[in-house]
Amino acid sequence: MVPHLGFRRTAGFGAGAPHGSRSEARFRGILGYVTATDPIDYAQFEAITFDCYGTLIDWEAGLANAFRAVLEAHGRAVAAAVEAESVAGGPIALRADDLLARYARYEAAAEAGPFLRYRSILATGLLGVAGDLGFEATPAEVDRFSGSVADWPAFADSAAALARLKTRFRLGVLTNCDDDLFAASNRQLGVEFDWVVTAQQVGSYKPAEANFLALFDRVDVPRERILHVAQSLYHDHVTARRLGLSTVWIDRRHDRPGAGATPPVEGARPNATYPDMASFAAAAVSQHHE
Repeated sequence: MVPHLGFRRTAGFGAGAPHGSRSEARFRGILGYVTATDPIDYAQFEAITFDCYGTLIDWEAGLANAFRAVLEAHGRAVAAAVEAESVAGGPIALRADDLLARYARYEAAAEAGPFLRYRSILATGLLGVAGDLGFEATPAEVDRFSGSVADWPAFADSAAALARLKTRFRLGVLTNCDDDLFAASNRQLGVEFDWVVTAQQVGSYKPAEANFLALFDRVDVPRERILHVAQSLYHDHVTARRLGLSTVWIDRRHDRPGAGATPPVEGARPNATYPDMASFAAAAVSQHHE
């Protein structure tokens, strides 16, 4: 059986080059972006565990929408344009990726401190960004923002990909979220996970090792037969690889620059990379039946 690498067409690099191949990995590694290691034989795995937000749920779109509602009430708008701009006769438009990057710094700092529920982490992020932009969010705005997770949309391919993977693997989630907020998101995914480990249950946030160790305690599968799949290099891949897990990077931002709502990180070494869940699920399931 030939291990599957995953393919995508990359303009300016070599159309049809394996996404996660050594040639692409060397190129992207030079940029300090990511370095892939060995190809994956998916038949060796019994369980796949996932990060949720950013991988299955579009947390960047959800955050941007939640920010938009607050900022517009304070005379600002959120623009998707690369540069911030002034809207003629209207509010200043702020680049969405700039908001996400600002939020990422506040979230990472809060998650590294004494444990707070994720609703409080979101509140901290909003208050920090509001302070940067020179306004004070009202208590009602903070409350709505902190509960916005339930409204964050699933990626269009997540439910179908999970259903396809469920025919071959046992599935789990390791998420930086509260129990009730994840439960609301899970209703959009349409799958019953075999294991759910939340930050609230562990009392800490990824990239802390404690979250992964709690996952290992819960999952009744040898570590070498668990595959971890995630979008965030910062929250998931560095720690997972250090603890001996094989990983797949779902590079949801493959067509956009920057790290978005996750802090940038160097030294991440996922075993393979796919641009979305659909292509990963197709590879993992089809290889098993070869």
